[in-house]
Amino acid sequence: MARAGTIYLVGAGPGDTDLLTLRAARLIESADVIVHDGLVDQSILDLAPSSAELISVAKRRSKHTMPQEEINQLLISIARSGQDVVRLKGGDPFVFGRGGEEAEAARAAGVSVEIVPGISAANGAAAAAQIALTHRDASSIVSFVAGQCKGLADQDWAGLAGKGRTLVIYMGVKTAPLIAEKLMADGLSPEMPVAVIENGARPSMRVLRASLAGLPDLVEREDVISPSLIVIGEVTARDDALAVLAQEAAI
Repeated sequence: MARAGTIYLVGAGPGDTDLLTLRAARLIESADVIVHDGLVDQSILDLAPSSAELISVAKRRSKHTMPQEEINQLLISIARSGQDVVRLKGGDPFVFGRGGEEAEAARAAGVSVEIVPGISAANGAAAAAQIALTHRDASSIVSFVAGQCKGLADQDWAGLAGKGRTLVIYMGVKTAPLIAEKLMADGLSPEMPVAVIENGARPSMRVLRASLAGLPDLVEREDVISPSLIVIGEVTARDDALAVLAQEAAI
């Protein structure tokens, strides 16, 4: 009986090849098959050998090239054929990457699966923007939420943002008006500082700033695109972070 392959759920980090883990880089460089998301930077895919088969299962808002159930079955089918498959995801596979669903499907099918963590989009983008998600003088709690999901209006975010807290919102560009309205309705000050990090940790990165009340106008005026993170909290207005960015802009 032929040996079954292994599914490697690999985090590609926020986009910069230098931010890959050694384990991730080695798996990509020796891969036979790579099934990748649309947010994986081309420079990372270029690390794969020329003989590797690259399969894109890119997801965009309201447009999925392949439903999640079919992706699960694709991975299982490749592994059952005897090949190892690298399932490459932006950021970390277990932070809004549906890695948990794919791991569960693999285990249920009796297929070996290994998780290779990556630098999450929040950690990578915030570091590139020099925004400390926690700070002794500003925040001792950080929360991650998805801004693009079913039943967003009904979710309880009360207490996730405010004094001494940082809220990081993934996939929130399209729902920025609803997010701002929701948080202000929960009692968060309209003047709470906000940063939007577009294409974090990539050469095209932009860091845009506003108040919570001004978030929707900022996103529209600056034509913010995905991938972008919204960071809400006093850490986004720290003088040290602002000074560094001002120096970089002057260079």
